[in-house]
Amino acid sequence: MTRRSDPAPAEPIRTCIGCRGRAPQGDLARLVAEHGRVLVDEHRVLPGRGAWLHPDESCRALADRRRAWGRALRVDGPLDVSAVQEWLAARV
Repeated sequence: MTRRSDPAPAEPIRTCIGCRGRAPQGDLARLVAEHGRVLVDEHRVLPGRGAWLHPDESCRALADRRRAWGRALRVDGPLDVSAVQEWLAARV
């Protein structure tokens, strides 16, 4: 019997809801829906379904254009994404 000498598991890969690009989850911001608002889960501990977004204004704009917020978070109705916009603006 031979032992497998696999390297340590790599960081999980997630898909950005804006550009649809795949990246390690450490490169993306986790988003959750709470009471009709989309919040940035900086510590990645908030309950609920998460979606992932590159911390980049162009990816946020693409998510808006594609209307990806509700689909990704599996929420019906309009969502307020102003908290995400403010978070992105603060990062610049």
